Amino acid sequence: MSLEKNLHLAKLFDLYSPLLSSLQQSVMADFLLKDLTISEIAENHEVSRQAIKDAVKKAEAKLLSYEEKLGFLKKLNGGK
Repeated sequence: MSLEKNLHLAKLFDLYSPLLSSLQQSVMADFLLKDLTISEIAENHEVSRQAIKDAVKKAEAKLLSYEEKLGFLKKLNGGK
């Protein structure tokens, strides 16, 4: 994932994290804020790497969907 995409997701996570499940919040915090690898997160949660990849993908989709519907980040950035 590119640095620009991660930065955008981190901003969305800051805004919309309360709307995610507790597991998704934990996984995304580890991935975006603590910069842990998928393997490290999987080991910490005692699940497979694929489970973490799926959780990240689903959380990312939710964050993008929330922004598309609510547009808070766009409003904070002055409509850009």
